[in-house]
Amino acid sequence: MFGKRNQPPIKSLIAQGSCIEGNLKFTDGLRIDGEVIGDIRAVEGTPSILVISESACVTGHIHADHVIINGRVMGPVHASELLELQPKAKIQGDVSYKALEMHQGAVIFGQLRPTELSEVGDKPLLKLAANNA
Repeated sequence: MFGKRNQPPIKSLIAQGSCIEGNLKFTDGLRIDGEVIGDIRAVEGTPSILVISESACVTGHIHADHVIINGRVMGPVHASELLELQPKAKIQGDVSYKALEMHQGAVIFGQLRPTELSEVGDKPLLKLAANNA
């Protein structure tokens, strides 16, 4: 869904030093450098991107199309398209995603659940070279 050119613009920022208590809904893009205590959800029907920076801390559920995490998240994360976990990402909660990119150093304390399991059964089986004899 997202190429480098098709990403929605980041129009909102929660700056470092800010603390928001309550649920958030956003459109397009949201960058969090501060702290959020509550659920964060992108409005459905339009492409969305959520960036949680190295200095950010989120306690609550996260739902967006494209989620990039390099900070701390305590709660489940649902990325309907792409989940990018950068080196300093720390997640305490279950994670669901369509596509996952995880850098060395990222940590998840929870279960990983791909959202489209039907594709796994459609892939051809691989055979070991040793079994061909």
